[in-house]
Amino acid sequence: QVRLVESGGNLVQPGGSLRLSCVASGFSLDGYSVGWFRQAPGKEREAVSAISLGGATFYTDSKKGLFTISRDNVKNTVYLQMTMLKPEDTAVYYCAADAGYTDSNTFRDPDNYEIWGQGTQVTVSS
Repeated sequence: QVRLVESGGNLVQPGGSLRLSCVASGFSLDGYSVGWFRQAPGKEREAVSAISLGGATFYTDSKKGLFTISRDNVKNTVYLQMTMLKPEDTAVYYCAADAGYTDSNTFRDPDNYEIWGQGTQVTVSS
């Protein structure tokens, strides 16, 4: 069964950090680009970051220098390290896999991704 499972979401204080994990099963992530999206209540799903098949990384402008995406193909896992979290970062975070290369434009489009996880809740609050 092809699956993506996110973990690492939690309640964290403003200014804190979290590392999210996205583990694939039933297929190998090294043949895919992987993106992280988030969706807050009442808002549309938005792209946060992506790592392409070749290793290039992309970020939404507001999170450059604050979030870091990485992949471990041996563990079949992609990570999103988030720092300096703010209340507006509160959302359900999803990872998604795209069977191909992505770039600075295409990583933002959810329709480019074929496989999605169920999400993990991140809450930033004091």
